[in-house]
Amino acid sequence: MSLHDDAVLVLKGYEDQAELRRTYLDHLSTYENAMWKACAAGHLTASALVVAPERGQVLLTLHKKMRMWLQMGGHCEPEDRTLAAAALREATEESGIPGLTLLPGGPARLDRHSTPCAWHLDVQYAAVAPAGAVEAISDESLDLRWFAYDEVAKVADDSVVRLLERTLERL
Repeated sequence: MSLHDDAVLVLKGYEDQAELRRTYLDHLSTYENAMWKACAAGHLTASALVVAPERGQVLLTLHKKMRMWLQMGGHCEPEDRTLAAAALREATEESGIPGLTLLPGGPARLDRHSTPCAWHLDVQYAAVAPAGAVEAISDESLDLRWFAYDEVAKVADDSVVRLLERTLERL
C-alpha cells in the first residue's frame, strides 16, 4: 500500500472535523502528488505533539523557519510507509528522543495552515515520551523546551493548544 493510500484510509477512519476531513480527502483525490512537498497546491504533512504525562509537560520546538513554538512535524518522505510512521519519524528526529510511542486511535486532530512553501494539510498525532526522556535539539529548531500543560497557551498558537487539549482528552 502506498503512503497516499494509507492517508486516504486514515482520513476515512477519522471521525472528527468532518468538513476539514473532506477537504483533505478531496485534495488527495485531486492531486496524485498530494503527499509530497512538490505539490504546490498544498500537501499533507505529519506531526506529533510529544508529551510526558508523568511530569505534566509537553515538548515544543521553536521552529527555525516559522519562528513559532510548535509540535514536531513536517513533510512526508519516500521511506514513510504510513502517516503514523511519518509523524513518529519527525517527532523522533526533531526531539532527539528515542522510544517515543504514538497514542493509539489514529490522529488526534487535523490542521490546515499556510507556510512559506505551500498549504500544509497537517495530520496531527500525539506521542508519549518514555520516562526520563532527554531531548536533543535538531538543526530544524532554534530551541527545544518542555512546558507545563498550562503554559502552552502563553507560548504557542491556538492550533497547538487545541492539539494539546485533544491529547489530554485521550490520555
